[in-house]
Amino acid sequence: MAVILIGTSGWSYPKGEGAWNGTFYPAQVKTGQLSFFSQFFETVEINTSFYRPPEQSMAQKWVRETPPHFRFSVKLWQKFTHPRMYREATGEEAEVSADDIALFKKGMEPIVQAGRLVALLAQFPASFTSSAQNWAILRAVVHHFSEYPLAIELRHKSWSDDAGTVEWFLQHNIAWVQIDEPQFGSSVVCRNTPTAHLAYFRFHGRNKETWWSGDNETRYKYLYSTEELKELIYRVQGAAETADTVVAYFNNHWRGWAPRNAIEMKKELGQLYVDVPQDDPRSELL
Repeated sequence: MAVILIGTSGWSYPKGEGAWNGTFYPAQVKTGQLSFFSQFFETVEINTSFYRPPEQSMAQKWVRETPPHFRFSVKLWQKFTHPRMYREATGEEAEVSADDIALFKKGMEPIVQAGRLVALLAQFPASFTSSAQNWAILRAVVHHFSEYPLAIELRHKSWSDDAGTVEWFLQHNIAWVQIDEPQFGSSVVCRNTPTAHLAYFRFHGRNKETWWSGDNETRYKYLYSTEELKELIYRVQGAAETADTVVAYFNNHWRGWAPRNAIEMKKELGQLYVDVPQDDPRSELL
C-alpha cells in the first residue's frame, strides 16, 4: 500500500479577505507559520516558486523549520509554463535560457539534498492545448528537469482526448496530476489509474460561479462537503492501490478552508496524530 501524504497548496496567506491569520493560524502565530503547519501535515506544495525562483537561503530555512519526515512539492516558475502571465507581470518575454534553468535548480538544492522533495510540479493553464508546439514545450520541461520526480497538470480536454498523452506519461514515469475543479466543456477528463510511481492530486474547489470572473482569492472560495470529501478519498485510496506514493493538496485556500478540508481528510484516513490540549486554540481545528 502506498504512502499517502495530505497537505495544501501553499501555507502563507496573510492578506486579503481570504487570509488564514485568525482562521487556521491563531492570532498569536505571527512567525513560524510553516513550523506550526508541519504539526498537522507531512507535506506542502510551494507556490511562491511559481512567481520567482526559490532562493537557497529560503529553501534551507524551510528545511530547518520542518521535521525530517516533512516533504515538499515545488511548483515550477511561471516563465516555463505561463508565458503570457509572465509577460504581464514583468513586461518581458518569457524566453527561457540555460541560466533560468540553472537558477531554478540552484534554489531547489537544499530541499533535494535533504531528501525532502516529493515532486517538481509543472502546472499549465487551461489555454494550453494539445498541439505540436505545446508538445515540444512538455518535452523540453521533461528533458531539462528529468533528474526530479515530475508531476504535470494539464487542464484542457484535448490532452485527455489524445490516447498518446497517457502513453507518453507512462513511458517517462511522470505523474499526470489529477485535479478536482469546476467542470466546463473544455475540462480535462481525469483518470483513476496513476501514470507513475507517484500519484499526485490537486483539489481546487468547485466554485463554478466565479471561476473565470473571480480573483486569486474568490475563485477558490469553496468548502468541500462531507459527501464530496468521500468522493475525493475514494480517488486517493484507489490510486494508492498501484502507486508507491500518493500526495493530495487542497488549493481551496479561502479563509483556511484548504487546511480545514485537509484535516478532515486526514481524520477519515486515520492520519491525524496531533495531541492538542483542550485549552489550546488549535483544538478548534480538530
